[in-house]
Amino acid sequence: MDNQKVAYSILELAIVSEGNSIKQTLNDSLALAKEAEANDYRRIWFAEHHNSDSIASSATSLLIGYVAENTSTIKVGSGGIMLPNHSPLIVAEQFGTLAHLYPGRIDLGLGRAPGTDQATAKAIRSDFMKAAHSFPEEVSKIQRYFSPENKNAPVRAAVAEGTEVPVYILGSSPDSAHLAAQKGLPYAFASHFASTHLLNALKIYRQEFRPSEFLEQPYTMAGVNVYIADTDEEAERLFTSLIRMFVGVLTGAKEPLHPPTEMTNELKDLLQHPAVNQMLKYSFVGRKETVKKQIQAFLGQTQVNELIAVSTMYDIHDRLKSARLFAEIMAEINGSNTKEDSRISNKGEY
Repeated sequence: MDNQKVAYSILELAIVSEGNSIKQTLNDSLALAKEAEANDYRRIWFAEHHNSDSIASSATSLLIGYVAENTSTIKVGSGGIMLPNHSPLIVAEQFGTLAHLYPGRIDLGLGRAPGTDQATAKAIRSDFMKAAHSFPEEVSKIQRYFSPENKNAPVRAAVAEGTEVPVYILGSSPDSAHLAAQKGLPYAFASHFASTHLLNALKIYRQEFRPSEFLEQPYTMAGVNVYIADTDEEAERLFTSLIRMFVGVLTGAKEPLHPPTEMTNELKDLLQHPAVNQMLKYSFVGRKETVKKQIQAFLGQTQVNELIAVSTMYDIHDRLKSARLFAEIMAEINGSNTKEDSRISNKGEY
């Protein structure tokens, strides 16, 4: 992105590696957050998933509290709360409470998908489909509960009123782009697994954006898979765990994350499968110099304000190293951008 500093953050799914306990996985998530904080990442977000042996980020608000309590400055939030699974009132109360405990550090990213299979979605909330179709109205309810003007309403989330928790719209299709633009909210696109509509969604969001009390101009975030090691070959080796995980997603296998292996011809062929290729299109894999060129090309193409990196690796030490190297890349890219960063809202910098 020419002449503009680009923020960089982490999306954490708390993937359970083969042989690891859930407790160890959550401890590793905290270690990653501390590493991110030490390397000037803007934020770390936790996803919401259900009915999976391999993903420990189910109780998102609890994870946010755990990480915020054990860090000092990094923003911590949801990437996202799958709103049709929840009562907007309860979400507002939870995040309002977090905002009082960790002022200025809590983000609320909201998504429409269930984060699970249809049977589990129905078990979570019997009227899930109705709530999903009412997503725009549900977001408005959240905003109303956070508003100080709601203090005279018959139904209140008093602990949330006036806490100014920033709301983000998450999405993987143009529908979410229209909504984020209409509401004048920042927009995060899940291009780390849904690449097809990225460019179109960004275009729609920017063209239709309406300034709001929250944001004066469009603010865009894009998810990318990042695998950095000392050599291209070692990074490709680490990447094989993700390839196998995505194949498991497509085939319905719910297994822990497997250790990396050599990049075989079979795995290379799997990468060319249309479904896998589409899901992993925005994966930046290699040594630092290799990934820097890939990141620069992506920023040139998308002009996003912020990258949110996903690095699903078997070993936490490899993840921490990759996170440090990615921070170095972003510092170098931002160091060459001399124009003052203009991504400011009337409520402050996102």
